[in-house]
Amino acid sequence: MGFLIDGKWQDKWFDTEKSKGEFIREKSQFRNWITKDGNDGNFKAESGRYHLYVSFACPWAHRTLIFRQLKDLQPHISVNVVHPHMLHNGWEFSVTDPALQDSLLHCRYLYEIYLKASPQYSGRATVPVLWDKKQNTIVNNESSEIIRMLNNAFNEITGDDKDFYPQQLREEIDNINAFVYENINNGVYRVGFATTQEAYDQAFDLLFAALDKIEQRLDKQDFLVQNTLTEADWRLFTTLIRFDAVYYSHFKCNLRQLRDCRNIDKYLKRLYHMPKIADTVNFYHIKQHYYFSQTTINPTQIVPKGPILHLG
Repeated sequence: MGFLIDGKWQDKWFDTEKSKGEFIREKSQFRNWITKDGNDGNFKAESGRYHLYVSFACPWAHRTLIFRQLKDLQPHISVNVVHPHMLHNGWEFSVTDPALQDSLLHCRYLYEIYLKASPQYSGRATVPVLWDKKQNTIVNNESSEIIRMLNNAFNEITGDDKDFYPQQLREEIDNINAFVYENINNGVYRVGFATTQEAYDQAFDLLFAALDKIEQRLDKQDFLVQNTLTEADWRLFTTLIRFDAVYYSHFKCNLRQLRDCRNIDKYLKRLYHMPKIADTVNFYHIKQHYYFSQTTINPTQIVPKGPILHLG
C-alpha cells in the first residue's frame, strides 16, 4: 500500500498514519454530488454518464455495488473491478484477465485514474471511485455519499423509488451508522492493523461490545432501524459478510464467529438472500485480497482454503 505525493506514487506508509499503534483512516477528498437536475456542481443524473471503479474485496466499495443492484442502476452506471491483489502499486487492473481491466480509461493502476482527475493529487488511491465520463473527472470517492446519490438521484431515470434513507428515519439511521462505523466497520481494521497490544486490546473489546449490542437489538427486530430495511443494514452487512471468512482469523477478531451469534447469523443470511445481493459477494476476491495483499499481517501470503461458510 502507499500514497500519491505531489502526483508521484510512494510505496510506503507514513508514521502520521499511526498513533500509539492505532490504525487511523484517511478521509476521502473528492466530495462532489450527483443530483436530479445537476444544480449541485453540475453533476446531473444521466443514464450512461457515470462509471464506478470498485473492488469485490473492499467492504466500502461493496456498498456501492449493492446500491447499484438495489436501485436497478446496472444499465445506467457502468463498472470496472480491480484485481484482488493490492501490492506495491496499490490497487491495479489485470494484464491478462479482461474482466479485471479498465475498459473506460485503460489505466493499469487505480492511482492513474486519480491523477487524470487531479495531476497533483496527494493521498491514497482508494475504491470506490465514481467517475464522470462527460467532465472526465472523479465525482466522489466516499462510499457513504455515493450510496446516498444512488439511492435517489436516478429515480426518474429508473422508475425505482425505493428509499433506503427515508426522511423520517434519518436521525436514527445516522446515529446507528456512526455507532457501526466507529466500532464495527472501522473497528475490525483497528483490531487487525493495531501494532501494540494496548491498541489491539482496546479495539478488540470495543468491537465485540458493539457486536453484542447489535445481537441484542436484533433480538427484538429484523432490521437495525424500526424494523425497516435501510442503508444502515447494508453498511453493516459488508463487514458482517467478511467477518468469519477473513476478520476472525486474519485480523485476530477471534472471540467468536458470527455464525455463533444467533440473531446476527439470521440477519446476515436474510440480507444475503435478498434478490441480487449474492451477486455482489465474491469470497475468492475477498480472501485473496486480505491474505495475499496485507503482508505486514500475513508475510507468507498463504491464502487459507477455509472456512466453510453456512449461508444457506
